[in-house]
Amino acid sequence: MQMLIGNHTKLFYGDHAYAELNMWLTKNTFANIFILVDSNTQAYCLPHFLPQLATSLPIEVIEIEAGEENKTIETCTGIWETLSELGAKRNSLLMNLGGGMTTDIGGFIASTYQRGISFINIPTSLLGMVDASAGGKTGVNLNTLKNQVGSFKMPEIVLLDINYLETLPQRELKSGLAEMYKHGLITSKNYWKELSDLSQLSLADLENLILTSINIKDEVVTKDIYENGLRKILNFGHTLGHAIESYSHQDNQFKNLTHGEAIAIGMVLESHLSYSELDLPHKKVEEIKKVLLQTFEKVHFTEKDIAEIIQLLQYDKKNNSSAVNFVLLEDIGQAKIDIHVSEKQIIEAFRFYLA
Repeated sequence: MQMLIGNHTKLFYGDHAYAELNMWLTKNTFANIFILVDSNTQAYCLPHFLPQLATSLPIEVIEIEAGEENKTIETCTGIWETLSELGAKRNSLLMNLGGGMTTDIGGFIASTYQRGISFINIPTSLLGMVDASAGGKTGVNLNTLKNQVGSFKMPEIVLLDINYLETLPQRELKSGLAEMYKHGLITSKNYWKELSDLSQLSLADLENLILTSINIKDEVVTKDIYENGLRKILNFGHTLGHAIESYSHQDNQFKNLTHGEAIAIGMVLESHLSYSELDLPHKKVEEIKKVLLQTFEKVHFTEKDIAEIIQLLQYDKKNNSSAVNFVLLEDIGQAKIDIHVSEKQIIEAFRFYLA
């Protein structure tokens, strides 16, 4: 099956996804194909993916090291040089087979190599499926700062194969759930309610939930591709979440967090900010905290940790002038953008989280 997302990107999913991909390849005139993988997807996903491709085009595989710490300009330089050495042209196709790190960096490579080549994303993580692989945002980190260098470029295709999720560690699977919870909190009370109890979740149920999340994100992105207004709601939980994630990857004694773990904390904190700034009922803030802590283990923050995380907020990409912009909730399913809060309110939100 297929559908169109973002007025441009084709989404292939279900039993005929690879047949649709192969048919699409025959209708285009690519010179060759490059498949970008990391060291994990090279071992666990590429052996499943390659036999599905029915094409006579030359194929080269480019492998990078797994891990968010490798989402850097230095890694990009290596990929650009490899593409050049292997004869990549403007009419080459890049296939990004991996999680959010791989689709982020692969999309950025495609948007910049020879001023832009076509690419498709085959997300292999839940986070990649519901968030990173679609929407046209690409990017790499600058030291520990998340996605400080990037571009907007839509993939030609996103291919969704939930069988790849069977290769994921439980921690990485949970990481993707954070973005799904976010989609419910910013747009849909019903979806939030559906996600609030996942105890009986099957793989088939998960596919339907993934498609719901993709549709929610697509509705928002289609109306505001370049994040001038509405698309900012997708950043709920990310202002503090990204700062927490960056802090966790600095050279200190703090526990390294996945993207989803940090965003889940950010959503609890920003729900409390919604209570203090927009009068979101406190019982709903308690509900959000309870649901998220059922999936994500509570993390301890010292006063020093909190102070340093607050300092990192100055690097958030949504800032204008000296103001930090937050996305907050007026209600579950209803978000409001460009809200400013005080440092005192942020500290109170951390106290609520830690209580």
